Amino acid sequence: MKKSIRSSRFWVVQQEDRDISIPVHRHHTIVVGSGAASLCCAERLHARGVEDVLILTDNFRGSTSRNTGSDKQTYYKLADAGITPDSPYDMARALSSGGCMHGDIALAEAQNSLNSFYHLVSLGVKFPHNPYGGYTGYKTDHDPLTRGVSLGPYTSKAMTDALAAEVRRRDIPVLDQKEVLLVLTEEERAVGVLALDKKAVHQESFGLEVYLADNTVLGVGGPGGLYEASVYPPMHRGGIGMALEAGAEAVNLTESQFGLASVKFRWNLSGSYQQVLPCYYSTDSEGGDRQYFLNPYFDSLQALCRAIFLKGYQWPFDPQKIQNSGSSLIDLLVYIETVVKKRRVFMDYRINPRGLEEEFSLESQDSLVSDYLKSSRATGDTPFDRLMQMNAPAVQLYRDHGIDLASMPLEAAVCAQHNNGGLAGDIWWESTNIKRLFPVGECNGSHGVYRPGGSALNSGQVGALRASLKIAEDYGCDSSLSLSEEGKQSILAQVSRWHNLIRDLLEPSAGPDVFSYRKEFQTRMTRCGGFIRSLEVVRQAEIQAAEQLEHCTDQSLKNREQIPYALKNRQLAQAQRFYLAAIRSYLEEGGGSRGSFLVLESSGLESHPLLGSEWNFRDENPDHRRSMQTLKSDGSGNIVSDRIPCRRIPSEEYWFETMWNDFREKRIFSDHK
Repeated sequence: MKKSIRSSRFWVVQQEDRDISIPVHRHHTIVVGSGAASLCCAERLHARGVEDVLILTDNFRGSTSRNTGSDKQTYYKLADAGITPDSPYDMARALSSGGCMHGDIALAEAQNSLNSFYHLVSLGVKFPHNPYGGYTGYKTDHDPLTRGVSLGPYTSKAMTDALAAEVRRRDIPVLDQKEVLLVLTEEERAVGVLALDKKAVHQESFGLEVYLADNTVLGVGGPGGLYEASVYPPMHRGGIGMALEAGAEAVNLTESQFGLASVKFRWNLSGSYQQVLPCYYSTDSEGGDRQYFLNPYFDSLQALCRAIFLKGYQWPFDPQKIQNSGSSLIDLLVYIETVVKKRRVFMDYRINPRGLEEEFSLESQDSLVSDYLKSSRATGDTPFDRLMQMNAPAVQLYRDHGIDLASMPLEAAVCAQHNNGGLAGDIWWESTNIKRLFPVGECNGSHGVYRPGGSALNSGQVGALRASLKIAEDYGCDSSLSLSEEGKQSILAQVSRWHNLIRDLLEPSAGPDVFSYRKEFQTRMTRCGGFIRSLEVVRQAEIQAAEQLEHCTDQSLKNREQIPYALKNRQLAQAQRFYLAAIRSYLEEGGGSRGSFLVLESSGLESHPLLGSEWNFRDENPDHRRSMQTLKSDGSGNIVSDRIPCRRIPSEEYWFETMWNDFREKRIFSDHK
């Protein structure tokens, strides 16, 4: 029988040479992160009667959803404003048809999309609607209908601003500058987190704090800090490593999205940025030796322009779109220029595509291109003119960040953009193997191989809603955490370990500084775990990643202010091991090119006749889409991989009276997993 401990303000951590007092806080629910999913979950919980909610974040304004977008950032929802009928089951089929996604989770995302969308509308997010109040949609990638809606480049920022205002209105407390280090568990249940107060690193405790909670919601985003070539905002680094280290199960870590993005200011170069047909060229590191590097790989200027145009709404790299002058051939050629040849690539909106024998003209373009531009009234003489005609806010966005497309080219690279995988959760967004842990937003691996554009924003809001329902309605609004003495001692041991780790970091070292340490694994991930992959390279990278993690305390710190940076490095290095292990395991199983990555194989399919066999690639094994890869630590430092079959979309029909009874008795929370 467990022995409950009394609530106390401080716990004493006994070190060899001293006793350290660590603040301990208790709350009903802790929400980690300050993006759209985290904020939504916090305010939804409060609305359902959970008043003891605390938000912990390392940078309240630093989330991906607040700081990213595209030319027309999409929110994917059930189509309810057009003549063509739609249904949650049709939407679930669209969400799961890309493979490696559970059908019941797809149905939950579809069934709750309108609830989540109109909740945002009620909070003041100004999605455009027609005179009758219908939120007219458009067709996005991997979307058979017109489910996409948008309010421009900053859709997710507007969502985050509105949700943050609601958090303030409800007076939900937010503690900023808190670096969360680890999810704390007892007997396969989350009991809170270990955090570091970045403003208290000069204290004897180094700012370490314990936050105990009945429920822990993780909205820490994707692994933005893992890649050198990344379109994640610089201030967002991700936090999935804190849960992986605690033993949480992950799913589909192999599946990330990569695409062309600007590098001086990180932004996706999708949609109209491509459709207006900018000129691509590369230079040496000093900006000289201009080369129109795409030209040799296309038979005509028309074929080149068609590929550039298609890159607009086929933005993520896709191995199925390489051959036959496909749009993703551009990504591969940009990668070869930037990573292999160490050159710089630019998109220039002042000049039309050139370098081939033909002269550029809109009239000579493929009808798909010319008809679209004419319909959009974007027929100006230059790409810049056409962009101003089609999407002037896309020009202003770069001006707001010091880049005038009318007077300078835009440097670009193929960058990591989104992780479709993440922590494994059930239909309530609760971790599959750690109870009371709820990953929401991008850190939840609910997506499969391919997903409709904009579905990530919907998934984050639906996940926040589902987690809040499970917590408030099933687990209850009153605190019930009863930590055993063994549990307390286990947490104290964890705190002691982290305190010693920080002390080791502060010892004089001849090792790399914190920036060089991070640069090492970021370069490795872009080269080995990005959108170009091969088994032997990944195997070697995994060994190097393990060695780097083992030497994390060799980082050379200038001062205590760098402690949070060094600890974040450790967490990212920990996550890197899992991501590389996932890729290696997939390749060892014979997995081929799919989603947004290319698996190199000299005996495989030809990328292009002018590219050597070193750029041939292994075709996809479609059987792998019917199951999902899971990954977790076995508790002794080893990473274990498994495969589980994808669950189908539920087909049962519900009789209202029996469903009503199940709802009242709360069987809906336990009968379906």
